Amino acid sequence: MADKTLVEFVKESLQQGQSREAIHGALTQAGWRKGEVDAALAVYTDIGFPVAVPRPQPYLSARQAFLYLLFFILLGIVSFSLGSLLFALVDYAFPDKAEAGGYIYRYRDAQVRSGISGVLVATPIFLWLGYILRGARERSPELQRSRIRKWLTYLSLVIAGCTLLGDATSLVYNFLGGDLTTRFILKSLVVAVIAGAIFTYFISDAEKGDQGDVDAK
Repeated sequence: MADKTLVEFVKESLQQGQSREAIHGALTQAGWRKGEVDAALAVYTDIGFPVAVPRPQPYLSARQAFLYLLFFILLGIVSFSLGSLLFALVDYAFPDKAEAGGYIYRYRDAQVRSGISGVLVATPIFLWLGYILRGARERSPELQRSRIRKWLTYLSLVIAGCTLLGDATSLVYNFLGGDLTTRFILKSLVVAVIAGAIFTYFISDAEKGDQGDVDAK
């Protein structure tokens, strides 16, 4: 965030007709760091107008932070529950003889119940909340610049990207070791589809947000 003293100085200087280069040179000579000066100058647009025109600033509110945090938490619950359910179904379809026993069957039953419960409870809330947030952004374009939304979006991209990379690495590792079973391939496919869907959605969402910032400038 730009220093308030610098922002006020830049505003007054621009309104008095000083060029950005002159303002930048004067402030750096006075001892201000280049990054601080650039941040203060970036607060105002470079258009021909008698007074300094501010740029749209990133939007943040407690309500938006709560809604986006809840949205991303629900995304994690839905993804984990769906993955756990599909893993259990793969185990049922392709059982490992080394895992025979009453305990493992009880564990899989619990895994299926847990996965179904998570999907049935969290998915409707997740979809409803996503619809609410999307509608709010369409009605109020400034919400597209929400800082919490951007941070969580890129955090999701990092997690999904690392998951895809780890999944591919594990697949190649088992292939080279001769341990590439049908069961393992299907589980890797489950991880790839879920993580890939998340990555594809959020990379598109991030590009829209970045394009909105460019248009605002």
